[in-house]
Amino acid sequence: MNPAHKTGETQPFTMSSDLNVPMGSSTAGMSDRLQDGGGMDYRDWVRRSYLELVTSNHHSVQALSWRKLYLSRAKLKASSRTSALLSGFAMVAMVEVQLEMQYSYPRVLLIAFSVCTTVLVAVHLFALLISTCILPNVEAVSNIHNLNSVSESPHERMHHYIELAWGFSTALGILLFLAEVVLLCWIKFLPVDSGASPKLNCTGPAAPQPGHSGWQAALASTIIMVPVGLIFVIFTIHFYRSLVRHKTERHHQEIEELHKIKVQLDGHERGLQAV
Repeated sequence: MNPAHKTGETQPFTMSSDLNVPMGSSTAGMSDRLQDGGGMDYRDWVRRSYLELVTSNHHSVQALSWRKLYLSRAKLKASSRTSALLSGFAMVAMVEVQLEMQYSYPRVLLIAFSVCTTVLVAVHLFALLISTCILPNVEAVSNIHNLNSVSESPHERMHHYIELAWGFSTALGILLFLAEVVLLCWIKFLPVDSGASPKLNCTGPAAPQPGHSGWQAALASTIIMVPVGLIFVIFTIHFYRSLVRHKTERHHQEIEELHKIKVQLDGHERGLQAV
């Protein structure tokens, strides 16, 4: 009975020496407490908890900064690709469209098509300009494998410009592109089966007459595109509301966890002062 008991007493020290655990580790502290009769050392526990808390907070801040950097880089890349694609389509549509010289187009239709195309290209080129200027600086920092290099990236200071480019490229740019498609359909299909050049009202297309299949085709494209635009707007609002709600809930959880850690540390500091 005595040899077995002695073997059980020396087993923690053998494991500690095999694993090369330092004297300040939890295993060494446990062995000291076993030698002292099982009492808890509040001073060492509070000191170790404080060091772990500071280290975890430092890594959490670094991880949050890197996540923001990667998110900003992804937004800049997406906005640059989308803006280049849609602005190219708008320029091709305006150049390649062929106006029927024998047909009298409504003045409002031509002005609306010209303004929509110009604004569409300007918005996407502005988003492309922001992405082109900021993205190389963010890419240069993201390729450095050093945790402390995240502070060198300008994504925090340029956050508003990044969000502006993202909004212009996705929300406003896509809505203008949908309007561009509708106006292009009216310009392309309206002269079809028109016969002689009718005198049209400057406020809009003329009323359909028998055989005006082009007017009906343009109207059909408008009827289809209106609910698509409404669905796009509803989805955009719902997406941003869900994203903001998710971030808010996540911040509340982090605040509650920090509050619990603070309460625990305050309680153990009171116990240490009492001892």
